[in-house]
Amino acid sequence: MPEEEVVEIKFRLYDGSDMGPFRYSPASTIAMLKERIVAEWPKDKKIAPKGANNIKLINAGKILENNKIVGQCRVHFGDLPEAVITMHVVVQPSVTKVKTAEKKVDEPPRNNLCSCSIM
Repeated sequence: MPEEEVVEIKFRLYDGSDMGPFRYSPASTIAMLKERIVAEWPKDKKIAPKGANNIKLINAGKILENNKIVGQCRVHFGDLPEAVITMHVVVQPSVTKVKTAEKKVDEPPRNNLCSCSIM
């Protein structure tokens, strides 16, 4: 009975540390990978994703879309054997409202005037 094909992926975090490698089926979606990253995110990190939507995965210089499958992410380099795929994880900060208290009230409004002279 032939062994089921698996893809090994490790995730490189913002501080240079790695998660994994983990084994996935080539039919797994990027959305599934993101869910696992959120579930297994190291507790000691200062920056943490709140959900899978706060994560971008980058492989071979391209941002991967959620509906793409792992089997499409492999990059073949000639005769080199299959190796662990390293994907970079970018955590996007959640959009927060700017506090109005942080703005200085004492500052006069800036007038954007051009002081150029056309001759």
